[in-house]
Amino acid sequence: MNSPNHSGRSGLLAGEQPPGKVPSLVELASGLAPAGRVMRALRDMFSWRFALLLFAALVVLYPLLWVVSLAFSGQQSLTLVQLPEDASLAQQLLALIPLPEQWSLSNFTAVLTEQPFIRWLGNSLAVALSTTLLGLALSCTAAYAFSRFRFAGRERGLMLFLISQMFPAVLMLIPLYVIVVQWLGLGNSWLGLILVYAITALPFCVWMLKGYFDTLPYEIEESALLEGASRWMIFTRIILPLARPAIAVTGLFAFMTAWNEFILASIFMDDESLYTVPVGLRFFVSDYASEWGFFAAGSILVSIPVMLLFLALQRFLVSGLSAGAVKG
Repeated sequence: MNSPNHSGRSGLLAGEQPPGKVPSLVELASGLAPAGRVMRALRDMFSWRFALLLFAALVVLYPLLWVVSLAFSGQQSLTLVQLPEDASLAQQLLALIPLPEQWSLSNFTAVLTEQPFIRWLGNSLAVALSTTLLGLALSCTAAYAFSRFRFAGRERGLMLFLISQMFPAVLMLIPLYVIVVQWLGLGNSWLGLILVYAITALPFCVWMLKGYFDTLPYEIEESALLEGASRWMIFTRIILPLARPAIAVTGLFAFMTAWNEFILASIFMDDESLYTVPVGLRFFVSDYASEWGFFAAGSILVSIPVMLLFLALQRFLVSGLSAGAVKG
């Protein structure tokens, strides 16, 4: 006779109802997850943090919307909408929204055809690219020397680079003018402006690259030295390819330093044919005439190369900025 199985229940007791199916945790989570996400999203949207972020975004984007609207308005006045004398409060509030009455490309066409904007753009491109190449050549070699070699004055040199970043560039305006214009005779020339831009960007570039070179293991260089490689071969064929993220970020900074600078270019340049874009845009807004539409259109055009560079180098930005920040 077979003994009853006591390891589990093989049947139902008298009067006991069959148990229902117990839902699993996965099923509960899948059923409650959409509702939970909606409630969490609504709670975040009505929180003070979201309101603060929304206000900050409006403060940043509102001037940009004005620039875009002025550029596409086809007019030169800052007033995009003409209000009647008896305008209501609602009409006045709507006038604060930067939307032109009609959209037009006439400002862009006039800037590109009636003004020497293309020449200014070419001048800025030549100066910015030359500054980037010269700045990278100087900063890469200097940063590698500060990172790998121990020599007299090393700590003082790094400290002087750091101290030079504490003062605004305007303080160096008079010494740079005396050195570049009076001593070297490079006033009103691209070479003088490129030297000034490269020297101005050099301290930041050296510190940026040195921090990245410090993170590269020295054992790689020791192995190359044992194989008979020279220091220059190690630097050009091993270190520089490994430091591409930091070089990309440093080059972008050097390019933007020369591309957006106005004060030095307006002082060192006297010939209109050698003007860069920031100096050329100044003539659209003066004491006698203000062509705000041309100014806004030129500002949008001059920002396109920088945006393209950011898109092209965005995969290097995070790693290049953060890798040299932590030592170890």
